[in-house]
Amino acid sequence: MTDACGVTLDDVPDPMLAYTTEGDTPRITATNDAFERTFEPISAGQPVETVFDRCSVVNSTAEESPTTNLLRGDRVSLYLDGGGGEGPFFARTLPSGDETGYLVFSDAEECLGLAEGPAIGQVSSVISHDLRNPLDVAKAHLRAARETGDAEHFETVADAHDRMERIIRDVLTMTRAQTPLEPSDEVPIEVAVAEAWESVDTRGATLDVQSGLPTVTADPEQVRRLFENLFRNAVEHGPAGGEEAANRETVTLTVGALEDGFYVTDDGTGIPPDETEVVFERGYSTRDDGTGLGLAIIDRIVTAHGWEIALTTPADGGARFEIRL
Repeated sequence: MTDACGVTLDDVPDPMLAYTTEGDTPRITATNDAFERTFEPISAGQPVETVFDRCSVVNSTAEESPTTNLLRGDRVSLYLDGGGGEGPFFARTLPSGDETGYLVFSDAEECLGLAEGPAIGQVSSVISHDLRNPLDVAKAHLRAARETGDAEHFETVADAHDRMERIIRDVLTMTRAQTPLEPSDEVPIEVAVAEAWESVDTRGATLDVQSGLPTVTADPEQVRRLFENLFRNAVEHGPAGGEEAANRETVTLTVGALEDGFYVTDDGTGIPPDETEVVFERGYSTRDDGTGLGLAIIDRIVTAHGWEIALTTPADGGARFEIRL
């Protein structure tokens, strides 16, 4: 299911709705499958307040009512108690401009509590700041497309939407990976690596997969996210992600087996020795447009599985991440 702007709501695993403002009433325009499974039937056209009526607001990063925040285009985080067997939820408002936006719900028991001020402040910052850039880019190119009729602008819009979806997935992963998992799926690392590589913009990078990779008991989606973020980090910070990429060699990544786990290494620019202790912290990024969540998510996924991760620098440069089971 998609909204009017073409964003695929069903790509988001948590309950999510799209809304638009009509007069002084934000109304639901679309919902995803997860929303329809979680809530009692709510049809398109109904006020978003219908959802808030079912769940009382226990805490919020704003003083006004959720409806007022939607009307003003505010980005807020809400803790909602359960109602009619639903919830409790951690909800985020994601205004997209032009009186439209999204509302995403996560199981509050799997998320950070609103009492954890610094963590919630960071989530709010990611939502309000990091989503703003791709939203502004998409809006600008939509206007240009309307004015010029040049279809090339839509490629930039699609890229902006991809980045927004990636940021949303990053935030959702951060909120989910707070408690230990009890996975039962047998996940071949070689398969997870291949699936992750297919989903990342590799920008001409090369992947070398060594033999003998283990099969682990894990959450398949989170393991794939782990490799996606490791690959993306290497590509975006290595030669392939630089401004002069067309005139430079691209980065090569290698995934191999350890006696008690596996590793991912690259021959990129590496990480300065004095920063190896902080790279896994939320908010750390060397890029102006970075969310600072990529490596933090990797650390959370590893910890949630009861594994350990270590960052080292190979003798010939680059970075090496070792995950021990």
